[in-house]
Amino acid sequence: MLRVAKLTDYATVLMTVLAREAGTVLSASEMAARAGLELSTVAKVLKPLAQSGLAESVRGANGGYRLVRDPQSISLADIVEAMEGPLAMTECSIHEGQCGIETSCGVRMNWLRVNDVIADALRGVTLASMAQSAPLPRAVRGIPVRLTA
Repeated sequence: MLRVAKLTDYATVLMTVLAREAGTVLSASEMAARAGLELSTVAKVLKPLAQSGLAESVRGANGGYRLVRDPQSISLADIVEAMEGPLAMTECSIHEGQCGIETSCGVRMNWLRVNDVIADALRGVTLASMAQSAPLPRAVRGIPVRLTA
């Protein structure tokens, strides 16, 4: 089964929280509440996002995190690469010459094609579109109230 790591999934959730509040500084605890995640998990995910230049840390009494770029200019590929490194289905997709059977391998070119299709698909989805289509986390949804007489 192919799937992104859990922390990468959480990174996409946190980035959509930031995208909905583009330009606003949100504390890690605010983000945790809005995303329905543990504060320790949010802190762990925000570090590589900041190191990659997708989010930035703002110090001070009103500090927290905000997006560095416009959500329309951040792709899902950017987020995955920030969390997991270069997009590669197989080792030989990014490191030529690292495999002992590379010269006789009949599948490398096909894996490269698959890798390119997946990378293109991830590059084609922007953070802005993810933020628009993602439902609000439960933590920020309104609570229905019924008044009785």
